[in-house]
Amino acid sequence: MSNKPSVPKIDKAALKTLLSKRFQDGLKKLADIPDPSLLFHGEKAAKRLADAIHAQERIALVGDYDVDGVTSTAIVALFFQHIGYPLSVTIPNRFRDGYGISTALLERIDADLIITVDNGIGAFEAAARCQERGIDLIITDHHTPAATLPNAYAIVNPKLPQCSYPFKEICGAQVAWLLMALLKRELRVSVNMRDYLDLLALAIIADVMPLTHINRVMVQAGLQQLQRSTRPASVIICEFLNKSSLRAEDIAFQIAPRLNSAGRLDDAATALHFLTASTQHEAYTHFETLDALNIERKRIERELTDEALLQVNPDDPVIVVAAEGWNEGVVGIVAARLVQRFSKPAIVLSIATGIAKGSARSIGNVDIYALLQTQSSLLEKFGGHKMAAGLSLRVEHLGMFTKALNQNAALLEPSEFLEPEMVMGELNSESIDFELLEILESFEPYGEGNPRPKFLLREAEVRHIRYFGPEKEHSRLQLYFQNHAATTHQMIAFRQNISLLKDQKLTCSYTINRNEYGENVSIQMIIERIY
Repeated sequence: MSNKPSVPKIDKAALKTLLSKRFQDGLKKLADIPDPSLLFHGEKAAKRLADAIHAQERIALVGDYDVDGVTSTAIVALFFQHIGYPLSVTIPNRFRDGYGISTALLERIDADLIITVDNGIGAFEAAARCQERGIDLIITDHHTPAATLPNAYAIVNPKLPQCSYPFKEICGAQVAWLLMALLKRELRVSVNMRDYLDLLALAIIADVMPLTHINRVMVQAGLQQLQRSTRPASVIICEFLNKSSLRAEDIAFQIAPRLNSAGRLDDAATALHFLTASTQHEAYTHFETLDALNIERKRIERELTDEALLQVNPDDPVIVVAAEGWNEGVVGIVAARLVQRFSKPAIVLSIATGIAKGSARSIGNVDIYALLQTQSSLLEKFGGHKMAAGLSLRVEHLGMFTKALNQNAALLEPSEFLEPEMVMGELNSESIDFELLEILESFEPYGEGNPRPKFLLREAEVRHIRYFGPEKEHSRLQLYFQNHAATTHQMIAFRQNISLLKDQKLTCSYTINRNEYGENVSIQMIIERIY
């Protein structure tokens, strides 16, 4: 339970005005995407790739095992497939190879030119090894760079201080897509770059990019492209979701976890094969494997979360837990669960052969990457951004790291740790209709940077509660918005078992969504937080 927020009563016109203010620079169109030539080293990298193709050089691609990395890999692989040029493709295995391009991985690659996607900004040793072997290395990445950079032929990353690309918050797949657009120009080939928007939408959403500026319009167009695409993977995704229109949340909660499960538990090649499948039968077979892996991932995640909870020191401003035998692919999700549970940043580490390796997740305005930087002398490796990072350190440094990190975190203002509730206002029950739903949908997609609007329901009279789900873990409430109201409304609380007496009052925040079941369309109200 929390203190009730003080919010104004709002109507449809006021809601529209409030939502419009989120887009002070206007609602963008695809034509507003900045020219890829603004990317630092973008044209240099594209020219080197074009020269390699003309000279029939051997080109290798190194990706990453999350959705962004796999999708980046798929876009480049499909582009090369389209122009009919051979490309050697490698996605590191999380358990055998670790993250990104490494010296060990390079031993398996025989090439004249290597391009990375969604990784490489911290690959100093690999860049040096490429130089020794006479291999030109092109790094494309979007993660925060350190003060010094790997010695590569070209580095394409919008977060480089010298990069003039005006919108910095793009994912690895977008960087790869923009580079392929530049390569298309260099080669003067006929490739419709819009054909890849369905894949881009998956990456932007899964990598939790802010859904503002060009990201918003790319996801909008990508979700539309997903529904009309003949790409076998896109057809299977649409059949699985079975909706007349797709939302960003459908990808975030239904598709991204399945695509991620391959790299978390086994090998991301399964997800890559799904996205690049040439037939629907092939795509469906890979999707079934992804679905099974996702079920297993959920089971492991529950076990690890229970074990992690036993280690938590609730007095620390940053939770740090570690154990031998924890599945390295699931620690990031467990960290996110701990953040939800304790409303503070969390770091979850898996220990093997004297090294603790894992993931960090943050909350509110706490910059977890900046906090890790304060302990860089104790870390073997680290990288990421404000809200999420990966790291590794020697086990003997773990205690010192935890203590020093928390001493630094304790200097932050308590307000930095607060997750803003951002309730927009209190709606009259008569306002909740399909016209309101249309207003809400006109500002989609919702997600990071453009959260789905929340509303306040104050002291509603609960008439009935039913529980549903395999373990009766969800609640369906029938209630009156106001005293003496003529009709009841239904609200759903997912993953909350609400136990109110029927004459009790409920105050909560909630969202309004479109609910489709077969051909029936209804307005669904989902409880977010109970006060």
